[in-house]
Amino acid sequence: MKRSFWYGIGALLLAGPAPAQSLTGIWQGVETDTGQPGGYWPTVLRLQKSKGSNVFGILYEEVGGKPGITVTFQMQGTRTATGLYLEHGEKLNETGRIFGTYWCDGAITFTYDPTLEKLTGHAAYEPKGECTVGTLTLYRIKLKSAAMVPAGAESTLRVSGRDVRWFADAELRQPLAAGNTYRARLRKTTTFFLRQGYYSSKESPVVPITIRVSGTPPKAPLAKPAPAPTPPPADTAVATAAPTPILPTTPAPVLLPTVLFKVGKPELLPGSTPALGQLATELKARPNLKLRIAGHADKVGEPDKNQALSEQRAEAVKEFLVQAGIPAERLRTVGYGDTRLLYPSPDVRNRRVEVQEIE
Repeated sequence: MKRSFWYGIGALLLAGPAPAQSLTGIWQGVETDTGQPGGYWPTVLRLQKSKGSNVFGILYEEVGGKPGITVTFQMQGTRTATGLYLEHGEKLNETGRIFGTYWCDGAITFTYDPTLEKLTGHAAYEPKGECTVGTLTLYRIKLKSAAMVPAGAESTLRVSGRDVRWFADAELRQPLAAGNTYRARLRKTTTFFLRQGYYSSKESPVVPITIRVSGTPPKAPLAKPAPAPTPPPADTAVATAAPTPILPTTPAPVLLPTVLFKVGKPELLPGSTPALGQLATELKARPNLKLRIAGHADKVGEPDKNQALSEQRAEAVKEFLVQAGIPAERLRTVGYGDTRLLYPSPDVRNRRVEVQEIE
């Protein structure tokens, strides 16, 4: 199915306020427990309301680890007292089919958890080969905090979903945070773009969340004119406050708290430059000192990828220092993956580097 079709459906599903306890929207997750050891199928379920308590939608699945093998079914059913009952309809699309394989179809009974915005489905498939049962675990992103906040006030925005990533743009090029909450100080109506990392697939939706503001942002107080400086006495040196040193004075590792990285990338955030510039200056002042640069990752994603990412982050800091004039032989790098978290995951502060003096 063409991607433009999915974006059109997504716009229809997300447009307008949904009634209380509505299950319409886009759900993302996985199917497991089918009797195939180790098998899993990343899943996206898109639901719309029909007449009365009826619903219909589209179910997309792909084979875990083989995103080229996919299927898309029409689905139809009804709301129940505890959730949802859906039956497979027409197969709309199938890619990567291998001779002798097939997709199971039948009926799925879902239980809805409104607190987590979670659907737990138990599938009963039509007898065909090894088709018997399956378990689906799906989540959707939904705003759980107020849709309007005071202008200029620091507010905590909260959403449902699993492994949520926040972005400032629909193209997902400007990451903001990871997790179900995000603290922001908004001065105007703002739209954030969110995506779940929980069993993501090529059909994982980007969900826009718009936060409106009320009132007028408080004006900053007018600064009083500074008094004219008093000239120092003749032959008296003027003392200036030196920045707090970064380089370690003990063998213990030193955290660089303002040196942070983009989600899932080794790219330094803009706020990292001042601290790294100061670190380079101190290294030039201590030409015999050698450093170990340790990279770390948050526990988001697969451990092996986090390990590689932590090593790349350490190399990114080394590259910055080398370009600033520090000899590469004075710098060693190491990565610890997601094995040494400082904060409960997910937290941007876990995507960090530490430096330590070495012999």
